[in-house]
Amino acid sequence: MANIENRKFIALDISGKNYLSWVLDGKLHLSAKKLRHTIDEDNAASNEERATALIFLRHHIDDGLKYEYLTVENPLELWQNLNDRFEHLKAVVLPKALNDWSQLQFQDFKTVSEYNSTLFKIVS
Repeated sequence: MANIENRKFIALDISGKNYLSWVLDGKLHLSAKKLRHTIDEDNAASNEERATALIFLRHHIDDGLKYEYLTVENPLELWQNLNDRFEHLKAVVLPKALNDWSQLQFQDFKTVSEYNSTLFKIVS
């Protein structure tokens, strides 16, 4: 059990509710591991780099998604498949968040804690 690597960030939920934050975290961690180019079009990544990136991405997705994309052997293809599946969330979630943000007023809350809680919900 000691050899099992802990997740570096929250796995992508099968519903895609955390897709936007997952994409940002995924890109940052792949960049830190010098593997970001493996999810770019027309990359010249080696087989070893692709395998490492694919293992990393699969480790950070829900088991249901993992089984659905079991035959995908290229991190770019997996990245694009997930993008095709969940990218529409930007069109749904972002306008609502922007609207909530524009209507957020401190005086509408009884405590600073309630305000902060609502603020962090919008941001996330």
